[in-house]
Amino acid sequence: MKIVIIEDEKPAARRLNRLLNKKGLEVETMLHSVAEGISWFSENEHPDLIFLDIQLSDGLSFEIFEAVKVKSAIIFTTAYDEYALKAFKLNSVDYLLKPIDDEELDEAIAKFEETHQSKSVKLNVDDFRSLLNFSSSNNYKSRFTIQVGQHLKIIDVDDIVCFYSENKATYIQNNEGRGYLMDVSLEQLEKELDPEKFFRINRKCIVHLKAIKDIISYTNSRLELKLFNFNEFQVIVSRERVKDFKNWIS
Repeated sequence: MKIVIIEDEKPAARRLNRLLNKKGLEVETMLHSVAEGISWFSENEHPDLIFLDIQLSDGLSFEIFEAVKVKSAIIFTTAYDEYALKAFKLNSVDYLLKPIDDEELDEAIAKFEETHQSKSVKLNVDDFRSLLNFSSSNNYKSRFTIQVGQHLKIIDVDDIVCFYSENKATYIQNNEGRGYLMDVSLEQLEKELDPEKFFRINRKCIVHLKAIKDIISYTNSRLELKLFNFNEFQVIVSRERVKDFKNWIS
C-alpha cells in the first residue's frame, strides 16, 4: 500500500508516520503545503491512500485537487471537529480527529482495506470554503476537541486560560485548572486563535485576556502575569513583547 501524508504541522506528520510504521505501513512521502502537494502529485505516481489535513499553512488542502487530478482514497485528519462529519460525507474513506488515536487509526485503515476505494477525487474548493466556513477573513476557532483516553473533551475558547509548551509538547489549560496534551504547535495555534482574545507573551505561552488576574512589573523591563487557575510556572511577558502586550490590553 502506498501512503502519502499531507500535514503542515511537522510534529503531527512525524507522529502519524511513526504510528503507521508500527503497523508495518510505509509512508512514501510527507507533504506540508498546497504548493508541495501540487508539485509532488504532478510529478509522481499517486498513492493508494492519502492522510489529508484540511487546512495547510498556505491554504486549503483541497486546492491541490483543483490543480491536479488525484486518484487516491482519502482519510481526513483534522482538529476541526465541527468540520469532520461534513468532510466525511464527501470523497473520503474516514476522518480522524487530532490527536490521532491509535485504535481509531486501525479502524480507518481497516475500512480502507475493506472498500479498496481508488477513484478520482472531485472536490469543489469553493464549495468546501463555504462548507467549512472559511473566507478571506479569518474565522477563528470557537472550541477545541481534545482526546482524553477513549473520550473526546470539548473546550470552548472562553474556558481556556492559556496554551503552553513544555518538553517539546503543547498543552491547553482550562479554567478548571486542568491541562491537556495537544498535537499541535503554538505557531499553528496562533493562526487559529482570535487575536482580540489571545496573545503570545513569549516563545512558551499564549494567554487568554480574561484569564489574566494581575499584571506585575518584573525584572529587565518585563511583566509577570498572574492567571486564574494556573500555577505550572511563572508567566512572564518577554521584553520584546511588552509593548505589543500593553497595546493589546489597552
